[in-house]
Amino acid sequence: MPIVDFHVHLFPDALAGRTLPKLSHTAADAHGDAPYFTDGTLSGTLASLQRWGVTAAVTQHIATSVHSMHKVNDFAASVRGPQLYAFGSVHPDAPDALEELERIKSLGLDGVKLHPDYQCFFVDESRMAPLYEKMAQLQLPVLFHSGWDPLSPDLVHAEPERLKAVVEGYPGLTVIAAHLGGMQRYDQVERYLLGHQNLYIDTAMTSPYLHDPAQYTRILRGHGLSRVLFATDCPWSTPARELPLLDWAELTAQEREMVLWGNALRLLGPLPDA
Repeated sequence: MPIVDFHVHLFPDALAGRTLPKLSHTAADAHGDAPYFTDGTLSGTLASLQRWGVTAAVTQHIATSVHSMHKVNDFAASVRGPQLYAFGSVHPDAPDALEELERIKSLGLDGVKLHPDYQCFFVDESRMAPLYEKMAQLQLPVLFHSGWDPLSPDLVHAEPERLKAVVEGYPGLTVIAAHLGGMQRYDQVERYLLGHQNLYIDTAMTSPYLHDPAQYTRILRGHGLSRVLFATDCPWSTPARELPLLDWAELTAQEREMVLWGNALRLLGPLPDA
């Protein structure tokens, strides 16, 4: 069966070699173990995806500063092609963030990735409203890092309750809450997020943190399998680590097809051309 991994990170060749160890060190400081499973480059990631049996992936790029925003989106556009969709990013503090959303659309990118911890904003801040309205207008889905993150272990910027305010406040905006709706916030995900029609959740990097098959099944089925996207958070996890969790939910063949690739293609359209 085809597999679309909806949450993959890669970097320019010149940066990958120092970026992955740096990020791994930050994560290891927070929870003691942060291996990575690719070299972070485009060619190395594609080779790993092929080896793992992944048909296509959605690369997620983050503008971690105002000054890097345009370069990040140029790089995202450069990697989009056969086998790879790509999400760009804007920085909330950039004076031209609204114009950059227009450019993201014109570059043919597939959506927007926001990481509230790296970009220092709470998802329900009023200053984000123009960005959310613009993304809805441009029909650009937005994927949030959701829940806990090792960069900011004591201050979570995208708690499920805050995400609920965004989802309900902008019904025309397609929201994707990564990490099963909220990394290490699974009780709150069940309480606040399940069932919203304009919300998708991805399964990225769930295996190290959620070990309760009953809760995993409740989240997937409670939200609706037509709005669940298989994802790993590569290079931090792999299909071999994340796919077995789907077995907990005892999916039918049709449900498994939706989660593994059907929902992604319905959301993003056909695979990019050469």
